Amino acid sequence: MLVDFDSLAENSRVWIYQSNRSFTKDELVDISDKLIVFLNNWVAHGLNLEAGFEIKYKRFIIIALDQDKQSVTGCSIDASVKFIQELEILYSVNLMDKMNVSYKQGDYVAYKTLTDFKKMAKDKAVSKKTIVFNNLVNSVGEYKQFWEVPASESWHSRFV
Repeated sequence: MLVDFDSLAENSRVWIYQSNRSFTKDELVDISDKLIVFLNNWVAHGLNLEAGFEIKYKRFIIIALDQDKQSVTGCSIDASVKFIQELEILYSVNLMDKMNVSYKQGDYVAYKTLTDFKKMAKDKAVSKKTIVFNNLVNSVGEYKQFWEVPASESWHSRFV
């Protein structure tokens, strides 16, 4: 069952999918519509899951689930992965690769392979102050506090 993302508890589980490119306005509308349908029908053992979503910077799909109301199961996780994989095919994007890095360059969000990001760090093209997106956060609270942070405050720190 779809709920407002901002109404979810801080300990709600979160999954972040970053796209290797920005979505167009039409794609954002279509993806939002598909997310609404998916989350309204997302269940675990026949029981509705209370979940919400955000799409940030035309590039990140963030899905959050209140596990205090109903726990996620292997089958429900499989359903969400299948849904995301369908989006990948439909829009010719990569959403599942957690080993790529997104970071800010002014108002622009850049996307690089981890290898390229390491090289940029070595060449001083990015620094400890570079704002990165830590897509490994696990809860809404972590997402709000630690998703968009200086590289020195995330797992990216080992490279800068």
